[in-house]
Amino acid sequence: MDPTRIELHHHDVDGRGPPTFDWPITAGYCRVIAAAFGVPLYFSWRSLETTEGSLATVGGRSNPGTRLHFPQVTGDLRLRWCSSVAKIDVMRSMICNSPRFLGKRTLVVTGERAEESPARARYATFEPHRIDTRSGTRGRRHVDHWRPIHGLEEGQVWNLLRRYGVVPHVAYQLGFGHVSCMHCIFASPNQLATIRWMAPKRFETIAEYERHFGCTVKRDAPIHAVADRGGPYPAALARPDLVELALSEHWSPAIRTSPERWRLPAGAFGDATGPG
Repeated sequence: MDPTRIELHHHDVDGRGPPTFDWPITAGYCRVIAAAFGVPLYFSWRSLETTEGSLATVGGRSNPGTRLHFPQVTGDLRLRWCSSVAKIDVMRSMICNSPRFLGKRTLVVTGERAEESPARARYATFEPHRIDTRSGTRGRRHVDHWRPIHGLEEGQVWNLLRRYGVVPHVAYQLGFGHVSCMHCIFASPNQLATIRWMAPKRFETIAEYERHFGCTVKRDAPIHAVADRGGPYPAALARPDLVELALSEHWSPAIRTSPERWRLPAGAFGDATGPG
């Protein structure tokens, strides 16, 4: 494929507000990845970055509502609304509200794998995207959805990164086996214990929300109690420099290396708690 026809999109969970749920470094990591491969990068949340560099806001024009609730830990996206609202719906809104996709053929590429969960195992590898309107009478958009690594095992994915010398997200290097939000609702006791040790003020922000909402992230216990069941990852304890990087907004190390110098991160094949 012609690289000039490729663009990267990152859905900014915190919407450029104060870091709350997402890893502070994730946006910076995306920027250096895009620069390394010479492809444009666009960010979106309730607002969308346009090709002209401006922001367009879609939806949410009425008075904002407040759930005062956490997404439920479930495979049902209607109840686990963080994935649908902060990720899936953002991509849908971005394409639906960008005239440049009208009358075009667009391929949306995402990285779900069947090995990750029974729910993801049922995903199609290739299908029309949910916002495809190729058969419509007006406003036609031909949009397909491709999951190229759907059938790959975790080891095969790491081998791809090794082949191209791509340095993994710092969370993997700190021992996390799954990188989504820093405060993912699926976080394991070890993950929560590591986050509490790394960023106690950030952790306490979520704990305070639990007390204010009268609702806990894990349903069965407050996050402090869940973190007490685990312990910080040894890789995080041993690398204060990587902890500092994870909590910063700018990726300073090299993002690519040679296959010979590439190293499997501490979190590989580890505690891969994540969405269903």
